[in-house]
Amino acid sequence: MSVALAVAPGVLGDPAVLGVLTDTAILAALALLVGGVLGSLVPLVPGGLLSLGGVYLYWWQSGYADPGFVVLAVLTLVGLSAMAIDLLAGAISASLSGASRRTTWAAGIVGGLLFLVAGPIGVLAGVAGTVFALEVAGGTETDRSLKIALSTTVGVLASAVVQALLALSILVAMLLVIWL
Repeated sequence: MSVALAVAPGVLGDPAVLGVLTDTAILAALALLVGGVLGSLVPLVPGGLLSLGGVYLYWWQSGYADPGFVVLAVLTLVGLSAMAIDLLAGAISASLSGASRRTTWAAGIVGGLLFLVAGPIGVLAGVAGTVFALEVAGGTETDRSLKIALSTTVGVLASAVVQALLALSILVAMLLVIWL
């Protein structure tokens, strides 16, 4: 069954209709930008991507005029950086903490699977537990394994803060674009 929307000629050109559509697009863009900040604090929620969605929705509704090209390029780079941090933080943290490559990969997989079962706490517990267990099993001293696991967990938490700050900077920049 098909649903057709009949629009009288000139309705979409009516300033009142265009104003409602524009206001709705701006509100949706702002919702995406705020969602990007909040989403960056939750594992597996693409905060950077939500932020970029807000930026590009606003850019589209402005007729590709606002923000200007340079601001759009900078905000895009910031959003892509947040996405890269989201994807690589656990592996980078484990690697910088001294974990083996095998441990790093296993921690990423276990953290991802435990997110599905236990949410963000599952990620932290999975990463910490996997790093500790595999490092001990690999012959690393217990104290050193614990230090590596804690450092990795702190790195994962720190990456969420960095992502939130990047998403917040996009939100603030867009608020300036909208209201200035």
